Amino acid sequence: MIDGAGTPVGIQLTDVVKVYNPNQPNEVQVLKGVNLEIRPGEMVAVLGASGAGKSTLLQIMGTLDRPTSGGVAFGNLDVSTIDNIELARFRNRRIGFVFQFHHLLPEFTAIENTMMPALIGGVSKGAARSRAYGILGEMGLAHRISHKPGELSGGEQQRVAVARALIMNPEILLADEPTGNLDTHTGEQIIDILIRMNAGYHLSTVIVTHNAAIADRMNRRVVIEDGIAKEG
Repeated sequence: MIDGAGTPVGIQLTDVVKVYNPNQPNEVQVLKGVNLEIRPGEMVAVLGASGAGKSTLLQIMGTLDRPTSGGVAFGNLDVSTIDNIELARFRNRRIGFVFQFHHLLPEFTAIENTMMPALIGGVSKGAARSRAYGILGEMGLAHRISHKPGELSGGEQQRVAVARALIMNPEILLADEPTGNLDTHTGEQIIDILIRMNAGYHLSTVIVTHNAAIADRMNRRVVIEDGIAKEG
């Protein structure tokens, strides 16, 4: 494990509304006043029908998008008070992301892909490489660090993506259908890793999934229905 892993922080969403194309004929209100608390260190599954707003909710929680109205706070920090430049720094340092598709850069090796957020965050190349090597070792990929994505299996690629998400010691990990592009057995291995990382890296973790079996392994389930978050 990387030294200096952070203390988990909670996430508080208060009356979060998200409207696309406001005041236009094609206006769509996706979130209609979401109130949701993610407690420090817990793992929460977010479920809901396609188009219910799960990914929109995750993007707002990850500060990749801003709500039309309502508040988003991480611990005592209200991110609505932060400008876009500082918000990008906050996101880089404190939030890790894993998506359905790994989004690895094909021309870079596994260790280079893993190092990328650290280099962007101003970590020296040597320190970033040392961190990346340690995390990839935890993922069982120490022997694959010099392989490019095209030389890795789907499960290996997603493990590299998880390693990349953890390189900056975030307090929060957000995963959007992290097993959606994998077979059942490989998907279960990825969830095993996320559960282990949640404990080992002191993370608050939110996983969007359609898979009820995955949701059953989390501490809590939240269902997005009619633009509202409900305990599931």
